[in-house]
Amino acid sequence: MRSRCYRCCSTCCGLTSWPWTCPFRCTLKLRCPWGWPVAAERGAVLRPGDWITYDDGDHLVVALAGTSVRLRSQSGTESVVLASHLMAAPDFAVTGTEPLPALEPSGLLATLPKPVLTAAKEWESHVLEVNRGLPSSAKPGASPRPEYDPAEHPLVERAQAKADELGVGLRTVNEKRARYARQGLWGLVDQRLVRTSEPTGRADARLVAAIREVLDAETHTSTGTRSRLIRRVIKAVEMTHGEGVVPLPSKNTFYKLIDALSAGRHTFGSAVTRRQAANRPQGPFTPTFADRPGEQVQIDSTPLDVMVVLDSGVTARADLTIAVDVATRTVCAAVLRPVGTKAVDASLLLARMLVPEPMRPGWSESLRMAASRMPHMRLLDADARMEQAAAKPVIVPDTVVIDGGKVFISDTFLRACERLGISVQRARPRTPTDKAIVEATFSSINTLFTQHLAGYTGRDVSRRGERVEDRAVWTVPELQDLLDEWLLAGWQVRPHSTLRDPFRPKRAMSPNDKYASLVAACGYLPLVLRGEDYLELLPVAWRAINDYGIQISYRTYDCPALAPHRREHSGITAKRGLWEVHYDPYDLSQVFVRTPGGWITAPWTQWPLVNAPFADFTWQHARRLAAEAGLDDTNETAVARVLDSLLTRAEHGPDTRSAKVAARTRTARAVPAPAAAPETERRAEPEPEVQPPAAAVEFGIFDAHAEAERWL
Repeated sequence: MRSRCYRCCSTCCGLTSWPWTCPFRCTLKLRCPWGWPVAAERGAVLRPGDWITYDDGDHLVVALAGTSVRLRSQSGTESVVLASHLMAAPDFAVTGTEPLPALEPSGLLATLPKPVLTAAKEWESHVLEVNRGLPSSAKPGASPRPEYDPAEHPLVERAQAKADELGVGLRTVNEKRARYARQGLWGLVDQRLVRTSEPTGRADARLVAAIREVLDAETHTSTGTRSRLIRRVIKAVEMTHGEGVVPLPSKNTFYKLIDALSAGRHTFGSAVTRRQAANRPQGPFTPTFADRPGEQVQIDSTPLDVMVVLDSGVTARADLTIAVDVATRTVCAAVLRPVGTKAVDASLLLARMLVPEPMRPGWSESLRMAASRMPHMRLLDADARMEQAAAKPVIVPDTVVIDGGKVFISDTFLRACERLGISVQRARPRTPTDKAIVEATFSSINTLFTQHLAGYTGRDVSRRGERVEDRAVWTVPELQDLLDEWLLAGWQVRPHSTLRDPFRPKRAMSPNDKYASLVAACGYLPLVLRGEDYLELLPVAWRAINDYGIQISYRTYDCPALAPHRREHSGITAKRGLWEVHYDPYDLSQVFVRTPGGWITAPWTQWPLVNAPFADFTWQHARRLAAEAGLDDTNETAVARVLDSLLTRAEHGPDTRSAKVAARTRTARAVPAPAAAPETERRAEPEPEVQPPAAAVEFGIFDAHAEAERWL
């Protein structure tokens, strides 16, 4: 008895070995006339005797040993290669065999309409009956119909019988069989019913290009209507190709075409959203990871969405500058200032990061680090400052990520980072995803904290309530204290979805919990700041010490301690012998001079005339007022008189701008600077006996003109 491969119509002995394999490597699964399965020889397997293409040549597989493959080239040269290297070769292919059939796209099949899928399955049953003799719905042990019996009729006859049965041509049946062999059930689906169309339809390619160009130009312009866009597109097409050259669709089709091409651009929506969408990175967004505290700290500044009350009663917004640790999501430090953050504020942020947050009067005892889940005792052994610290980690950054703001690229901030051994990494221009974590933290602060405050403005004008400034009640120092307390009681103990325990990935961790787990593996490095370190973080100016003292921006500073250094060379040749002078832009009443013997504090010579703290922007505003009054704005005595009038009477006068400047000055000075960390070798001293306060006597502001008139 002989059997036949009913695909290639060859004959061979069908009784010697079952499961039977076709010597011509037929890839179809056949059925033995007696019910035995017929296995296909060719599968996803490499066997000895196969010819392959490798290393720009044909090779014969001689033997397989473990993960090694012995090859023999056509010239007779033998070689041994690893199977992993062979399979990964770009030109590797098994020749002389038919390709493996593709897997069916199950997802696409699930989206087909039921009638389309039913028709495809009917054709599958017909194709299987032609190939195997039995349809897919045949029960086990069923016999094929006489005209489809593989033992009696070859493949060509069975295909012709199926064509006669369905009333189609033989070519149609053969095409269905071929497509089923390549794509499975998906190859039998009527592709006309699942064909995808271009979103632009049959519109002219030149018109589509013009629409895309005009849509790109709308990114940074004010939002308009579709009719305006259509007019601009028509003008652009006529200028480029000439009038009447490019066919234009009807008005309704034009609208549909614009809607299809502007999808996701927000061309006719919010201008802010449109610019943000256009600013997204072209490539895939890669999140930032860090394995230890301080590995990367992101710093940024933004106006806070809340109105604050300055000392004069004027309301204004405050700038919030924060530093966020990537590994633990800890807000290492947060500094609030009146709008107009300076480089010294960024340096102050670094100083606050490197010292523990002290407990303040009125705070709950539960906010102490000793009452938290952080390893307080172990940290106390490494750093004595943790004795009275609040429950917030002290993280020493290795790298800080900043943007291109003038505050962060200033010489003051970069010099402070260099002194503290911190690497600075600058984000790419207009790429907020480079510091996405600190950007997202601002949004979280607005959602979890700011929106619950009186005087909340909303994130934009469209979300702002009516007369919000009348509801403002918090001053900047009060809001700073409230923010610090919320960061301890809310943010640091709140579970974050991005912080996960590797052993319990379904459970979110809080920043304090994440820090406690990472500090055990990475250790803790205390960095003790001395009292002079705050002076090092202040802006620097190089000046000469003359007979009259030091002059900065038409202000003169002098004291007896400068006498040995007058008209002397500082020894710094690179600065032409000038002396290093540090100043606080929020308190210009004194400067600090570095000398070989240490720091010298030099007060302003006109300080008795003003006798009130003032900032750099206050001094510049006073100079403008002096110039408007016809006075010499380079004469510090005249400017000092204007400054005294500004600080004492501006809030009562009609000049709102002067009132805001004066109020910002007092508010900036009201925010206390962080206390320097004590020396490690400093011992605790007994507290002095507290004496009852003496009766305070108020002194008025010295006015030379009024004093002269009184004596006259």
